[in-house]
Amino acid sequence: MSIPTHIPLPGEPTPAALANPVLRYVMATRPAFLSVTAVGVLIGFASAHADGAPFSAAAAALTLLFALVAHAGANVINDYYDDVSGCDAANRERLFPFTGGSRFIQNGVLTPQEVKRFGYALILAVIPPGFWLAAHSAPGLLAIGAAGLGAAWAYSAPPFKLQARGLGEFGIVAAWTLVVVGADFVERGHFAFLPVAAGLGFALLVANVLYINQFPDLRADAQCGKRTLVVRLGAAKARWGYAAIGTLAYVWPLAMILAGRLPAATLVSLLAAPATLKATRVLWGSADQPRALAPALAMTIVAANLHGVLMAAALAIFGTMR
Repeated sequence: MSIPTHIPLPGEPTPAALANPVLRYVMATRPAFLSVTAVGVLIGFASAHADGAPFSAAAAALTLLFALVAHAGANVINDYYDDVSGCDAANRERLFPFTGGSRFIQNGVLTPQEVKRFGYALILAVIPPGFWLAAHSAPGLLAIGAAGLGAAWAYSAPPFKLQARGLGEFGIVAAWTLVVVGADFVERGHFAFLPVAAGLGFALLVANVLYINQFPDLRADAQCGKRTLVVRLGAAKARWGYAAIGTLAYVWPLAMILAGRLPAATLVSLLAAPATLKATRVLWGSADQPRALAPALAMTIVAANLHGVLMAAALAIFGTMR
């Protein structure tokens, strides 16, 4: 167990609070934030169902489980590399649990090497079931899985460090689109456009979760040389990026409906837009005031999950009526 590098804030993990080693490692994955992957998988299952693909419960369960494991591994690896860069240690304006990392390293709950080994073990654990799922569906799934794991790793790890180069949002959009496409592929057995039509707007909203989290971290990221988009643009200009990503996230499914690529029932997914609008208003007035941004961060997560759940439900119930 390592020595804390500073005094933990209320609610942050501490060695005393996580004396159980199993619980300690489970919580290091930041399980509360894995919901967006579960929702992405559901969209993929629903899009396959909408086109009449046969459903395998065993394959679906394995897909969901190991998609969550892959996301957990990406979270843990991100914590390790943010500690290496010094960004999390330097972050005094963090809004736990949203920004500033899990604090497991900084608060002495796990050592940096324990976090690194755990993160890579989680990523490697996804590979064997990936081969089984590819055998169940088709070899193309291996390409989807490799691209998804690559995006998850490249987001934080050198030499790519996409987030630190202002490219993190592109990596997130790619990764969560692949979550939807991969879940669809497992059941369908071949590539199709429907999961892209259904999932790209959702992936953009997930990217907005990571994007808005950069605002409270702006000064710490700039101090340690992490050149995120928000650091590059500055808080005032970066607000427009959040609004643009959110707008595109809702324009995309609307365009797909008008083009006949999504059923009209998926319009219900636009009911998440008020949550994005509310978060935008908070961000607009408080972009340079980290403590005031907590409601906007929470509403951004709500918007992504709500949009995805409504999209999946509409496809599952009405998709075959297209």
